[in-house]
Amino acid sequence: MHPRSLIRWLAGPAAVLAGLLPAALAGPAAAASPAGPPPVTVLTSGPDNGNGDIFISPYGPATSYQNGPEILSPSGQVIWFHPVPAGEEASDFRTQRYLGKPVLTWWQGTGLGGLSSGTDYIYDDHYQQIATVQAGNGYTADGHEFLITPWNTALILAYTTATANLTAIGGPADQRVIDGLVQEIDIKTGRVLFQWDSAGHVPYADSYQPRPPSPSTPWDWFHINAVHLDTDSNLLVDSRNTWTTFKVNRHTGQIMWQLGGKHSSFSLRAAPGQVLDRDGKIFAWQHDPEAIGGGEYTFFDDESGGNLLSSSRVVTVRLDLATRVATLVKSDNQPEHQVAQVMGNGQTTPGGDMFVGWGALPYVSEFSPAGKLLFNAKLPAGVSTYRAYLLPWPPAS
Repeated sequence: MHPRSLIRWLAGPAAVLAGLLPAALAGPAAAASPAGPPPVTVLTSGPDNGNGDIFISPYGPATSYQNGPEILSPSGQVIWFHPVPAGEEASDFRTQRYLGKPVLTWWQGTGLGGLSSGTDYIYDDHYQQIATVQAGNGYTADGHEFLITPWNTALILAYTTATANLTAIGGPADQRVIDGLVQEIDIKTGRVLFQWDSAGHVPYADSYQPRPPSPSTPWDWFHINAVHLDTDSNLLVDSRNTWTTFKVNRHTGQIMWQLGGKHSSFSLRAAPGQVLDRDGKIFAWQHDPEAIGGGEYTFFDDESGGNLLSSSRVVTVRLDLATRVATLVKSDNQPEHQVAQVMGNGQTTPGGDMFVGWGALPYVSEFSPAGKLLFNAKLPAGVSTYRAYLLPWPPAS
């Protein structure tokens, strides 16, 4: 029996009985808490469209539920759950391909969203660990991103602290700051092939994040939260706290263009039926830039930290590089009309649906290309999943 079939047999529609799961599949922490992962309540049943299973990494009160990467069927049944040790969390759990084969990947550690520390894991389609990835040059891997490239390297993020002279922008001369790093890592050797540092390319004045009252308190001025590949294999680097996505040359590190924020390379427009936020922006405090082809990109638009919009959304934006115009062409709004303060992602499926993890809000949803809500599910209050994906697993042999 394939491990997937075994887990389907053991699991109910809302939770896993951790004590029944084989240790090889559930992990050594399974017996530590009988609660298992948080239950998932399906509010709107999804279509049988073959887009795959649901990949989440729920994180919530340790006294109530276990944290860890989890695969759910579209009906909410638990297919696989891997509890992580107490005090840790998992993030960015999904399927990818490594050396031509399907794998499961996630980050596991502490401190997601701040000065985090952790390890990136690669498991095969029999739920066995085959590799790990660490940050290089003395840094530790952050959980916002673990992306395996088509050439079998890893794109990861890291945070680091430094001291900056901010007198030019009315700040102290000795302000502690948190900078964001992108690294490309050779998975087999651990060698750093490329490194990009936010402080070397973006001015501190571009931040929307208020400075702390004390210079000794680190200022998270940039908050890097994604690195993805554009269609030409250059990088899309996202900064929550400057409201900007940067396109970065993967070889030189130079910024090719930037969208949003205080120095956008594009003027911003809204197509008929679409609206910019109250600051005149397409997005604010955003996450997860995704290139979907034809000059179009999607972004998870948090719109937190102020009265900018009444709810979070996923936006589709068309960039005209000749005229330098960015047009908001589509929005998929949070079904409960709520604002996600942090986190979140939007994934375009092969059929054109939009699958959304609402970050700090305990919901995952799927929308048709026309914007109709096809699926909606809820986790318990206080439980979040950094991202959510709808992916086939295991792929057809």
